[in-house]
Amino acid sequence: MEIESFIIDTNAYSEFKRGNKKAIEIIQKSKTIFFTPIVVGELLFGFSIGRKSEQNLIEFKEFQDSRSVKNLIIDTQTSEFFAIIYKQLRTQGTPIPTNDMWIASLAMQYDYAVFTFDKHFNNIDGIKIIRDVIDLK
Repeated sequence: MEIESFIIDTNAYSEFKRGNKKAIEIIQKSKTIFFTPIVVGELLFGFSIGRKSEQNLIEFKEFQDSRSVKNLIIDTQTSEFFAIIYKQLRTQGTPIPTNDMWIASLAMQYDYAVFTFDKHFNNIDGIKIIRDVIDLK
């Protein structure tokens, strides 16, 4: 079963690299994986302070080169979705990290699911979340 495109969150990529079976299966069944500038930045930061900085960077570049991986950009339309999400979360009283609002904004803009293990994405109306292979419909 091959699924459509999704945006990968930082924790999903990290779980994949740690050998999480759910993460591996979801990635193996994917057609196209999108990285956001936010996720790339979070990963690069994590690599820079880790013990295996160079190795992690090499593996990340290989991952991006060896799969159908694409990078999304943030534009004015993304910012409009950000404002909608921010307002919704503020009105609900359910704030989430700002970086995750940007990731959700890109998901909403392009109508892609977000592959994440973070539960707070559930607070955002209008985005699909992938956490398990059963979510790959």
